[in-house]
Parts: sequence; structure tokens; C-alpha cells
Amino acid sequence: MTYLLDALQARIGEFVSLRRDIHRHPELAFEEHRTAALVADKLEGWGYEVTRGLGGTGVVGRLRRGTGPRRLGLRADMDALPIEERSGAAWASAHPGRMHACGHDGHTAMLLAAARHLADSGRFDGTLQLIFQPAEEGGGGALHMMADGLFERFPCDAVFAMHNMPGIAQGHLVLREGAAMASSDYAMITIEGTGGHGAMPQHAADPVVAAASLVMALQTVVSRNVDPLQAAVVTVGALQAGQANNVIPASARLELSVRALDREVRALLERRIRALAVAQAEGFGCRAQIDWRPGYAVLVNTPAETAFAREVALELLGPERVTPQGPPLTGSEDFAFMLERVPGSYLLIGNGQGADDGSPASAACMVHHPGYDFNDANLPVGAAYWVRLAERFLVAA
Repeated sequence: MTYLLDALQARIGEFVSLRRDIHRHPELAFEEHRTAALVADKLEGWGYEVTRGLGGTGVVGRLRRGTGPRRLGLRADMDALPIEERSGAAWASAHPGRMHACGHDGHTAMLLAAARHLADSGRFDGTLQLIFQPAEEGGGGALHMMADGLFERFPCDAVFAMHNMPGIAQGHLVLREGAAMASSDYAMITIEGTGGHGAMPQHAADPVVAAASLVMALQTVVSRNVDPLQAAVVTVGALQAGQANNVIPASARLELSVRALDREVRALLERRIRALAVAQAEGFGCRAQIDWRPGYAVLVNTPAETAFAREVALELLGPERVTPQGPPLTGSEDFAFMLERVPGSYLLIGNGQGADDGSPASAACMVHHPGYDFNDANLPVGAAYWVRLAERFLVAA
């Protein structure tokens, strides 16, 4: 497969410039107007049938070759994060308070580089659907595109996506069959008590004490209710109550992040958290109100499609640069919703380890960090992978 990597490497400069241009102009969820227009214009110029505005700012490019019945979906995300950039790159964000801190600029550029190669010289028979999605960072852009008829208007027999991962050697591919990323739910628990004077607590029902007790009780959900062989996370990220040292407030509020790698464990977490909140509050003479907001689903890679994606990775890079069954992650990803509708697989591409593999420090910096940057050395690797996967899936007779 070196010929394919060499071919893409020879013309990758165009896509490095494109990636850095997108990086300089980050756009938040459902505001990706400039990025979407850039993507759509490029695809149209290469001969794709383009649909704009799907799910708000999403773009789909369709390319048909021959008469083959198979239909393949490849997805990249486009949105940025509300973070002040401190990467020091010459192409750093020109917009204060916004940056591409997760590499979606790189994901978009990789898929565009593959799109150009497939349009110019791709050897396949069937229908290629390129999905450029908005609002992955908490906005549920995948759901918006599906609600707008994504898979009815652009049917796919399988769908694939790729995400960069710092801490893994640059260009190394990691695949995983089964649950690969966690669900992510949000809960806000309000404990209502009776306020009073700090010197006379006997006349009050203190929600701060109830909240403190609940924080500790929540630590038992994973350790005592979840199977030790399963993974789950319950994090109390905020606890807010009161404004003065001598006043017992009337209420306290906790905000939780709840994650699981199994659908049944996810349901168990909700049941136990609700029960503990009510019981702990009542134990201190207070009441609990729970606002539970379901987030992203567990991302589950289907067996046959993951096996296929693994074969392509091994063909392209060889076993020394492929992890065939990597560990799951407790981060979340709304590609999970697409995988609930269509079989497919989500894989990782290493963004670099810094000095260990010659990658710049910004590429080894973890995603969602102000110092992060996508590693441009991944553009030809990721593009070559998409090209090879498309040609293998939509194999010409």
C-alpha cells in the first residue's frame, strides 16, 4: 500500500493548508457555516452531488460509480470548542474563545483529501456517501442529521468514522470490536431544605449536610452496585450552596457526569443515583429533585464491520502500526447514534507522543486542552485509509 500513501503524500500540501485554514477559523456547534461552505464547494468542484444544510449545517457529498448496489458512509465532524487557544501555532485560532481543540479540523481535512483522490482516480463500484457532521461536541449533531433524514435520503450499508488520539504514536491505528466509548448522561440534583441562622441549626433542615452526605454515598454506586468487571463513572463536578458562613441556605445543587460502557449498566446508574438522592435528602429532613438529561449513547462497533476495518488497516500499515483490539474509552461520541441505526465501526489514529516519536508537543497534548493541535502528518495516513476502505468495501468487479 506504499503507492497509495506516496500518492497522497505527494499532494497533501493542499490539505495541510486547508486544515490550517479551518483551524484559524473555528466555529462552534451549529455555527459551522464557513467550514460547511468550504467543504461543499470543494466536493462540488470534484464532481460530488452535494446536499447542504442537513441537520442545520451538515453536508453530504455523494459519488456514484458503476452499477454496484453497495453504499458506504464515511463521517467526519466539523465543530470546534469554546476554549482559548494556547498552542502557539502560526495558524492558531483568529477568534478569541474558540479553537479546534479536538482535531475536527484534521478529521475534515483527512476525509476531503480522500474525497479528492477517490473522485480523481478511485476504483470502486457503488455509492460513496461522505458525511460532514456539525455539533459533535455535546450538540448531538448526528441526531439532528438523522432527524433530517440522513439515512433515508442517503442509505448506507455501513458507516465508519475516525478520531485522532494523543498519546498514541503518530499514524498508529487502533480498532475495537464491541463497546468502544461510553454513554454520557448529565444529572442535576437540587436538595431543598429549610434555611436558617448558622448559630441555630436546630431550626433548619440543612441541605449542605445532605448534599455532602450524598456526594459520599454516590461513590458507592460504582464500587458496590456495578459489576466489578464493568466500567462506569459517576463524577460530581459541581456542588453549589449558600453565600455566607453564618447562614444555612435553603437549597444546594449538585451536577453529575455519569458514564457507562454497557446499556444495562447505564440504566442501573440512573436508578441508583435517583434512589440515593431521595433517600439521602429525606434522611436529613430535606427533599431531592432530580433533573436527568440523557446524553450520548454507548458507542458499539459491530463485529463484521470492525473486522473489515481491521483488515484494511493491516493491509495499509502492517501489524506493527495497528492495534487490532484496543481498550475502551470513557469519553463519549455521538457517532454512537449512527451506529444504532447502521452497522459500522469507529477507530482511532494516533496523534503522537511528543518527543518519543518526533511529534510536536502540541500534537501530543490531550484533546480539549488549550495547547492541543492536530498532527498534520496524519493527513496522508488517514486519507489513504479512507481511500483503501472505500475501494475495498465498494469493490469493482
